[in-house]
This record gives sequence, structure tokens and C-alpha cells, in this order.
Amino acid sequence: MKLPFLKKKKDEMSAQIFESPTINIKDIIAPSSLATTSDYIKLGRKLVKSFFIFSYPRYLSTGWFSPIINMDTPMDIAIHVHPVDTGMVLKQLRKKVTEVAAELAERSEKGLIRDPTLEIAYQDLEGLRDKLQTAQERMFRFGIYLTVYGDTVQQLRDVETNLRSILESRLIYVKPSLYQQREGFNTTAPYGLDQLQVHTSMNTGPLSSIFPFVSFDLSSNDGILYGINRHNNSLILFDRFSLENANEVLFGKSGSGKSYFAKVEILRSLMTGIEVMILDPENEYKYLADSVGGSFFNISLGSPNHINPFDLPVPREGEKPEDVLRSNVINLVGLLRIMLKGLTPEEDAIIDQALTETYAAKDITPESDSSTWQERIPLMQDFEDVLKQMEGAESLVRRVRKFTKGTFAQFFNQSTNISMDKPLVVFGIRDMEDELRPIALFIIMRYIWNKVRTELKKRILLVDEAWWIMQNEDGASFLYGICKRGRKYWLGVTTITQDVNDFMKSSYGQPIITNSSLQVIMKQSSATIDVMQKIFNLTEGEKYLLLEAEVGEGIFFAGQKHVAIKSVASYTEDQIITTSPEEIAKIKEIKKE
Repeated sequence: MKLPFLKKKKDEMSAQIFESPTINIKDIIAPSSLATTSDYIKLGRKLVKSFFIFSYPRYLSTGWFSPIINMDTPMDIAIHVHPVDTGMVLKQLRKKVTEVAAELAERSEKGLIRDPTLEIAYQDLEGLRDKLQTAQERMFRFGIYLTVYGDTVQQLRDVETNLRSILESRLIYVKPSLYQQREGFNTTAPYGLDQLQVHTSMNTGPLSSIFPFVSFDLSSNDGILYGINRHNNSLILFDRFSLENANEVLFGKSGSGKSYFAKVEILRSLMTGIEVMILDPENEYKYLADSVGGSFFNISLGSPNHINPFDLPVPREGEKPEDVLRSNVINLVGLLRIMLKGLTPEEDAIIDQALTETYAAKDITPESDSSTWQERIPLMQDFEDVLKQMEGAESLVRRVRKFTKGTFAQFFNQSTNISMDKPLVVFGIRDMEDELRPIALFIIMRYIWNKVRTELKKRILLVDEAWWIMQNEDGASFLYGICKRGRKYWLGVTTITQDVNDFMKSSYGQPIITNSSLQVIMKQSSATIDVMQKIFNLTEGEKYLLLEAEVGEGIFFAGQKHVAIKSVASYTEDQIITTSPEEIAKIKEIKKE
């Protein structure tokens, strides 16, 4: 006879046998298998190998560990630092100093030649002892351990070779933790365990060089605040005119914060006395110009604002009038090549001669008084009249007539009636027909360039949506010429674009980037990030930083230095420069009230 409680216990045991085990988080994240060998661990399908650094040179430079961190390979790094009692260290140092001093004295008594190794060791020991006694330094035992991952044994060997070559070039030596791979893996895991216990004694100074998150500091006494260094929250204060050239390129996808960044820079540059000129394709800088008392010129076929393509700069002291005339004619040939949609070699020669004769007809020659040139500037109609008298120019006359008669004449056949006497001047071309935008941009840039050459002062020329001018070879060439020569006239050119592919289609795209000492890259799309990585030689970390960046965040390159930046503005600045439709609507509502 079976007792009821025994039967119940048996039924519970049977149920437990067939009951499914509970799955917890450990079962989800644990590898399917783990096998340990003498020099690596097989973790599921991955191979894992651990290393430790065991030898260092006498001197360590700041950031020596950065190449290891930036290696393009999955890696876990653990730095274990153990403080050592200063009193015990001082006792050991006193004993060691006595031994070295005694050996030096003995060598001196025997008349032996000096031993530089002993002398340097004595100086180092004495220096360290003084700093420890005055609490300027502390002593630590520390270990650096690395665990790398690969799919094959050969991959692990390749990574080991790279590690050795990088470190040994700095006289730092690394070894794999043979027969201790499990301990090495645990040491680099986030357990806070140091199971390898491979330590080196080091004082505070050289120990600080091992700090892995090294970032360049771009703070100076001059310049403006560009933003905050995302690595260490320091301020990025910089003067673009302190570089070999003051040019800047700004790339970013739509909505990444390009215009916001540019407006912050403009507003703060104006506060330091720098004049700014803007080519604005969407009229989005108009409110900024109105807020700071600048000038906004709407450039379109129906606009009352006109720029004469034949305007000339006043030769500066030391400039020859013939050089000014020659340069202006060459630029005008480029403009007419865009306006007339290309020129044959014969037409090019005719245009060149006709331009010279057009100026000569107004008594503008190298021999005439250059101070009176501005009173006799010709118009497009004068150029057409000269062409009519030239042999073989019938086709050119018909094509030029489009700009001297009818609708186009309202813009292209007028004397200049604008001035650049304000610190901020904005040229808006939103209302200009798309077909004429590259021409209008070229004319405006020529006008600005002539003014820049006339008077030497700090200026910034901002070309927004620069791909418009880059569509045409002559326009791109002129923009590149300004970027290259602007340095001589204290001019910094800022080119902004969201489509790097269109920008790089021009043969002048890369040279413009190369001739820009300041480079800012905002958030990028996955379609363009590979191109940006190739152009700017970005690391994988920087690549993903740009893909995941928030609005107003990016990478700021200044010469050889670069940092991760976040653009910031005060409340007042934000009210002036915001481009958010919601914010603009709120500001308008507040003004109405």
C-alpha cells in the first residue's frame, strides 16, 4: 500500500523531469560553445586572443595609445591601475639611490670612464624622489590588456602583427597571454578583475599619457566660439585667419545644421569687425541681414537691383592697370562662355578682342587714367555694338542680343546701382530662373571680387549651395581662383553644399577642399558617407559618428587638428539665426503681439 504523500511527491518529480527549463538573460547572451587552447579561445564561431603590454621606454608621448584605439578591428581594452603607498616607495627609492650613488663613487675612485646609464638613472631617481616627497607625483602599478577578435587564425595573426608594429615602433612591447587566455579574456571583460597581474610601476606623469580618449584642444585667445568639443566639453575658440588660408568648406545633408552653423559663425565674426558677403540661393539669410543692419539685395530679372558685368576694380597701389584690365577680360570671357552656352576657339578669340575694344571705346586702356575708369564703364549694349562691326561675329551677335533686348536686358544690360558699404551684404537669388542662376552667381562673385581687390580688410565670402556654380567649368574655375588668391586680399571663402557627389563631379571640387584649411562635416547620409570617408580620410569611428550625429554636430578640421564639435548658440542668437519653420512662425506671432 502506497502512502498518499509519497505518490504526490513522485508525481511532482515526474512533472519536473518533463518541465522545460526557464530561459534567462544569460542563456540569450552566452555563446553556443567555448573552447580554450594555449593561444586563443574559440567563442562560438569567433576566435578570441588576449595580449598584455610588459615593457615601456623611458619617455611616453601624449596620445601614444590612440593608434591602437583607432585600429579598424573589434577589440576590448582594459587598463587596471593600482595605487602604491608613497612611504613604501620612498624607502625603496632611498635604498636604490644609495646603491647607484655608491657605484658612481666607486667608478670615480677607480678612474673609470663615466657611465651615462648610471648617471641618468641617478638623476631620474632623485627627481622622482623629490616629486614624491612634495606630493607632486604618486606611484602606481598598472597593466594594459587587450583582447582581439577574428574569424580565422590568420586574422588573429594579422592583428597581432599590426599591434606589434604599432607599439614596437614606440619601443613598447606586447605579448600574447599563452596558456592564460581565459584569464586574459576575463581581465578585459567588464568585471573589474585583473587576473593576469602583469604590472609595471609608473608615476603620475607618464601614466597620464595612457589616457585613451585624447582630443586636440582648439582653444585660443583670438577668434570666435565655434562650438563645444564633444570629447572633453572644452570650448572650440578659433581664428580662421590664423591658418595658411582662411577658406572653409562645410558639408552636410539637408537638415544637419549647416546653415545654423554658418549663421553662428557669421554673427560672431561680425562682432569682431569682420565683414561678410553671402551668396544666398534661398533668401534664408534675409532675416539675419535685417537683424544686424546689413544689406539684402534681391537679384532677379524683375528686381530693381542691378550689377553690371563690365564693372572694373580700381587698381590698388602697386597694381598695374594693364594687369587689372587683362584679368578682367579673361574673367569676362569665362562669363560669356556660360551665358552663350559655349564658345568655339574662333569665337573665343573674337570675344577676347571685342571686350578689349569695348573698353577702349570708352577710353579705358592701360595708358588712360585709371582713377576715372568708374565714370565710363561700358554696358552689354556697347559690347554688342562692337561685335556687330567684327567679321565672323554674326552668330555671337544673335546670341548676345538675348541679354541686351527684352526680359534678360532688365538685369544684364544695366549699370550697377548697389553698394557694399554695410558690414553684412546678402545677395539673394531665389527668384532668379534656374537657367540663369549660374550666370547670376558668376556676376555677383565677380562684383564681390572686384570690391575685395579694391580695399584690403578682413572679409568672409560665403557661397551657399555651391554646387550651383560648380555645375559649370568656368564658374567652378572662378570660385577656385578666388579660394586660391583670396589669402592675398585678407579674404576667407566659405563654400557650403549638401550634395558632395555633385560638388566632386567638377575637376575643381577636390582642389577647393585642398585649399580650405578649415573643414566642417556635419551629419551625412549612408549614400555619401563612403565618399566623405575617402575624401577626408576618416576612421571607422568618425564615419559612424557622422552617421549618428544629431543636428548641429559633426567634425571640425582646422589644419592638422580635428575634433568632434557641437554648435551652440545663445537664446538671442538663436532667435536671429534659426531656420526651423516652427521657430520662425513662433517669432512672427510674438512680434505681432
